[in-house]
Amino acid sequence: MPFRRFAFSLVATYLIASGAQAASPCAEFSAKLPNVKRELCDAAQLQSSGARSVNGQALWVRDIKPENATLRVLVLGAIHGDELSSGAVALHWIKLAAQPPQDPPQVIHWRFVPVLNPDGVLSRPPRRVNAHGVDLNRNFPTPNWDRDAKIYWEKRTGKDPRRWPGPKPLSEPESRFLHEQMQSFKPQLIVSIHAPYGVLDFDGPSVPPSRLGRLYLDQVGIFPGSLGNYGGIHKGVPVVTIELPNSMRTPLDAEMRQMWLDLLRWTSERIVAPGNVSAGTATETPHRAP
Repeated sequence: MPFRRFAFSLVATYLIASGAQAASPCAEFSAKLPNVKRELCDAAQLQSSGARSVNGQALWVRDIKPENATLRVLVLGAIHGDELSSGAVALHWIKLAAQPPQDPPQVIHWRFVPVLNPDGVLSRPPRRVNAHGVDLNRNFPTPNWDRDAKIYWEKRTGKDPRRWPGPKPLSEPESRFLHEQMQSFKPQLIVSIHAPYGVLDFDGPSVPPSRLGRLYLDQVGIFPGSLGNYGGIHKGVPVVTIELPNSMRTPLDAEMRQMWLDLLRWTSERIVAPGNVSAGTATETPHRAP
């Protein structure tokens, strides 16, 4: 009996370990995302949030919470599934966030969601929209969404299927998950990584960063149902939108690091403490579609 119990324990341990390994997204992410080796993804120690996409893919997160954290920052990648470089940069930044800064300006609780739209990322070819054909970055409950989102989609995009806002706000499990994260995590800053316009955008209070690495501020405007509109304008949470220059290639490693250092520097200067941010202005002249 002792041997049988021991053998059963070994088998159970093997099955649990195999299941945990199979549940990891790193095989798929490292095969799909540019400049992401399996070791980098494994080191990110992603954890399932419990939420799932339309197709049942887990939505993965990573929390980095030092002791005495005074600021909560939410970093998002791949809200658009065909912007593969955005998910890759988020994974590289997890590695940097896990390293203690040489001169910490303040202690930050980071929460990363590197791939918010896994169905779009893993589609062949990758798709901007989720598995329901919804542009997740038009699906947030901004004021007058029922009127404005439809008018914008029909009149300004010509019913572009890549920018369909969905049947109603928060109709999608991925956008509902992010909405719930905003309510439960209560970030004081949101950083959303996109591609491929090669600029910085900003919505909400505070003075925006003038540059991150080689990307300079060029505010692209606000859109019905967008995260910048909902989070930055409606909820008053500063939203930095990073538009990488290329959807399929990341910047060089040194450039990604410089962008990260510039983000830390700006955060320490402008997002000093909860409720103590400098007021900024939003531009309502949309001419691109992040």
